[in-house]
Amino acid sequence: MSQQSRPVYLKLRDLIAAAIIEGRYAEGEMLPSVRAFAAEQGANPLTVAKAYQQFQSDGLVEVQRGVGMYVVQGAAERLKRTERLDFLSREWPEIRARMERLGIQIAELIEKA
Repeated sequence: MSQQSRPVYLKLRDLIAAAIIEGRYAEGEMLPSVRAFAAEQGANPLTVAKAYQQFQSDGLVEVQRGVGMYVVQGAAERLKRTERLDFLSREWPEIRARMERLGIQIAELIEKA
């Protein structure tokens, strides 16, 4: 599934996951409220709530009723491991196939970096 055809809640989930992995939302830190994140992203609050629910279901955040959602300890490492496996199994084969079609060598990419 291309990035453009992915549901909005999954795109939002990817943004939040990246922020957790990069430490912008540190372990033990509260995520922005659903409404605040929705306003920041120009998204529907129900869509943001669905993305947040996915993190809760995956055990990456915990809810403190009346307070907010907090990133649990170990979430960044778990997300990084999951994202890495997803990239290697789903995205990389498509990228590698496209590189082969276009005659692009890994050395060229390293040279351009």
